[in-house]
Amino acid sequence: MHETNVQHPKLTVARFFEENRNKARLVRLDSEGDLDRTIKEAALHRPGLALAGFVEKFTAQRVQICGNTETTYLNKLKEKELTTTLERVFSFPIPCFIFTHNQQPPQIFLDLAQKHRICVFQTEHPTISVHHILGSALQDVFAPRTHLHGTLVDVYGVGILLMGKSGIGKTEVALDLVKRGHRLVADDIVTVMKKVDGILIGSCNEKLRHNMEIRGVGIIDVQAVFGIRGIRMKKRIEALVELKEWSEADDFERVGLKESSCAILGEQIPKLQLAVFPGKTIAVIVEVIALNLLLKLYGFNAARNLDEYLQQEDFSKFRDILSKLNNDFE
Repeated sequence: MHETNVQHPKLTVARFFEENRNKARLVRLDSEGDLDRTIKEAALHRPGLALAGFVEKFTAQRVQICGNTETTYLNKLKEKELTTTLERVFSFPIPCFIFTHNQQPPQIFLDLAQKHRICVFQTEHPTISVHHILGSALQDVFAPRTHLHGTLVDVYGVGILLMGKSGIGKTEVALDLVKRGHRLVADDIVTVMKKVDGILIGSCNEKLRHNMEIRGVGIIDVQAVFGIRGIRMKKRIEALVELKEWSEADDFERVGLKESSCAILGEQIPKLQLAVFPGKTIAVIVEVIALNLLLKLYGFNAARNLDEYLQQEDFSKFRDILSKLNNDFE
C-alpha cells in the first residue's frame, strides 16, 4: 500500500484567527500585531512562570493563554516592574496572546505588544474551554496526514476503506453501497489524518469533493444524485477491504480464524481480501463485513465460536455412521 505524505499547511496567526474566531469567540484587542507570524506547534501554553521571571524553559513559540491567574498577577505589578517583565517576555518569538474570561490586559501590556507587533485576542470562554476548543483545532492542523488511492464509505456506521488496483471496481462497489442507503466519504483520493489517540480519520479531497468517475458514464455528483443522505464529510477508518481479481494461486481466507492487518500512518487496522469475478455482489459482502466487525466489537466472533464448538464436540458417533455407510456401499 503506497502512502503519500502530506505537508502541513502554513498556519499563520491570521488563518488561526479566521478559522477559530466564531467557535472560540475571539475578539482582537490589538491593531498592529503581525498576523503573518507562524504557529508551529499544536500545544497551547500558559506563561505564568515566564511572567514571574523564569524564562529558561519558556515555550514561546506556542499560542499563549492568559487566564484569571495571569491577568490578576499582571494587574498587581507596579508600572516599572510590569514594563521590565513584559519587555523580557516580548523579546521571545511569541505568535499571539489570548485572554480568557473576558479579562482585559493592562494598557501597558497592549502598548508593548503593539510595539513588538504581537497579536492579542480576548474571549469570553473560560480557560479550560479555550484549551479544549483551540487545542482540538490545532491538533487537527498539525496531525500526521497521508493520501491513499481508494474509496471510503460509511457502512452501518463502520468506515470501510476499499482499495485495489485501478479499474478493479472500487467506485462501482461504493456506488452500489450508496444506492443501498450507505454513505460515500471519498472516492479516488482519500485524505487520512491520524488523531492524537491513534484514530484514523478519512475525508474527501477538497477539490474532488463527492464527485465520482464512472467508466462509460463520466463524472457524477453523488450528493446531487442521491441527496445529502448519500454523503458525509469525514469518517473514522475501521477496516481496509482489498479487492483482488480471482486467482487459484491466491490464498484467500476461508474460515476467518486468521486475522490480517495493515498499517496506515503507523496504526494497525483490520485488512480483508475479497476475490472479484463476474456475478459476485461485492456490496452485499462489504455490508456483511461491516456487521461482522460490529459483532466483534461487542465480543461475538463467529469463526472462533464455531472453532471452540467443534473442538469440544464428540464426533466419534458420526465417524461410526460414516464408516458403516461406506461398508454398506462396498
